[in-house]
Amino acid sequence: MAPAVAAAATLVLTTGAVPAAVADPAEGGSSGTSTTVDDPVTHDENERVPEGAAWTEAYFPSAGGVELHADILRPAHLAPDARTPVILSVGPYFAHAGQTGPEGWDVVGPSVRFQDFVDGAELMANEYTFVMVDLRGYGGSTGCIDWVGPGEQADVGAAIEWSASQPWSTGDVGMYGKSYDAVTGLVGNNLGLDPLKAVVAQEPVWNMYNYLWSNEVARPNVTGTPQAYNHIATIGPMAGDSERYAANARYEDQHPECLADNLSDPNHPDPESEYWDARNLADDAAGTDTPLFVTQGFIEPNTKPEDMQVYLDNHTGVERGWLGPWDHVRGNDTVSDGRLAMGREGFFDEVMRFYDEHLKGVEPSAEDPAYAIQDSTGAWRAQDTWPEVDRSTVARLRHGAYVDDGGPSSRAATGRTAARVDGWDMENAPALPERGRSAARAGAASSSYLTFSRPVASAVRITGTPSVSLRAGGSGDVMVRLWDVAPDGTATMFDENVARIERRGRTAFDLKSADWTLAEGHQLGVQIGTIESDGWLAEPSGKRVLVTGARLSLDLQDPSGDTATEGAPAPYLERYLSWYTTTFADVGKGSFVLNP
Repeated sequence: MAPAVAAAATLVLTTGAVPAAVADPAEGGSSGTSTTVDDPVTHDENERVPEGAAWTEAYFPSAGGVELHADILRPAHLAPDARTPVILSVGPYFAHAGQTGPEGWDVVGPSVRFQDFVDGAELMANEYTFVMVDLRGYGGSTGCIDWVGPGEQADVGAAIEWSASQPWSTGDVGMYGKSYDAVTGLVGNNLGLDPLKAVVAQEPVWNMYNYLWSNEVARPNVTGTPQAYNHIATIGPMAGDSERYAANARYEDQHPECLADNLSDPNHPDPESEYWDARNLADDAAGTDTPLFVTQGFIEPNTKPEDMQVYLDNHTGVERGWLGPWDHVRGNDTVSDGRLAMGREGFFDEVMRFYDEHLKGVEPSAEDPAYAIQDSTGAWRAQDTWPEVDRSTVARLRHGAYVDDGGPSSRAATGRTAARVDGWDMENAPALPERGRSAARAGAASSSYLTFSRPVASAVRITGTPSVSLRAGGSGDVMVRLWDVAPDGTATMFDENVARIERRGRTAFDLKSADWTLAEGHQLGVQIGTIESDGWLAEPSGKRVLVTGARLSLDLQDPSGDTATEGAPAPYLERYLSWYTTTFADVGKGSFVLNP
């Protein structure tokens, strides 16, 4: 799906201290008069402007009469009309007052959301222009927020075309982001616009349905996430903002239906509904070819690797990636003791070689692996693509039955909408589920049952996207979990997903994408049963569910063929293991084989 893109408009520049054209507060948009202020603001004049940059603002149109606001950072040492490539970020977090709420600034200025990138990658010295565009309904843009829907997709297209058409632009645009503004990068790729030459997307959501629902089972943030974005959309202007910016920022005051619709519209459990079909970015990536650099944490608790493989398989262009066992972090982030959160050095260096190659035509000065991947052992390897599959297998799981009672510590579904979901936007979510430890130790005989593989003769990696198919003899919820079980019974849960069973019959669904290595002598455990995790708002039927004909489809890789590359274990992996490890008794010899 590629929504129509609005034509580029006349540039309007302001400094934030000088009022631009006054907007009609009742309409929340521009009066139509263009005002240009040729007085860019530098760091010496405003501490919020990165060193070496000159800041201006602009307004331009998008579909449906929406006016978009942009903050522009240009190399201060260049002439105003000197042409540079543009790196563009589009999202909801660029309001002058703060990303997710007022941050107490004394002076109006551009968002500091990606100042780590601007400074760390030396964008100004490397003569790139960095543009931050507020999606409709956020910051200085008008319109109703449209959670990655056709309206926001049109905004992404308008921002790309506008950035390419400016007199200071070479016409070559890259996109950069993490979380929500990584999602808009995936949207940009899907639009297939000629000016877009490269996308860097860190920890995105690959199919928006999966962020709020799993196979018709709601996640705990199904209402908390829309509420969080309503809050962000209503962040007020700063005292020093122009009248135009201020009027646009108050758009929701005159249009309360925007907030009401954003709360009600995502409340569709059916992934095939019109609402969710328009937001299935993985399917919409079919045939796209924009060079793409992604990062993804396989055990990430926020923007999870669901439909990741679908997106990457559908994408036909150049791909680069850092993949591994980390949480919702940027490639350059560090933890409290100074270790890199992903464990690999040189993120900005690799990103800039990627941009230089595709936006400037500069041959890379170093040969970076297409994919740098850290598996569950903490070891890094280089691959040409992901996943690389040596063999596939379908494991026949034993018959069993469980009571869909929510497990030993079941609570009423209404009691699970706890305060922890408040403010859960794509950038901010719980670091780990509150009941992670107790959920990992679930598995009472009445609530689930287990099937084990035979001990593996040599190390084997489960990669790609496991999928399960089963025949249920009753209605209710079902959870499937995969466990890495050591010879002493120590077991770590490394993959899971759930589904709602409406009636008797066959149910099939994918688990999360995975990259987990079973050591020699370990067994794979497959748990089938009721939902015993706070990761979903379970609605236990209380019924006994008989499971027959269960099959688990797996892609496997032989770790002995790995090509090692530089990197250290992600610090989050140790925390994850402490939360999701328990002990199983009486595992037995197992019933299916993973490697010959």
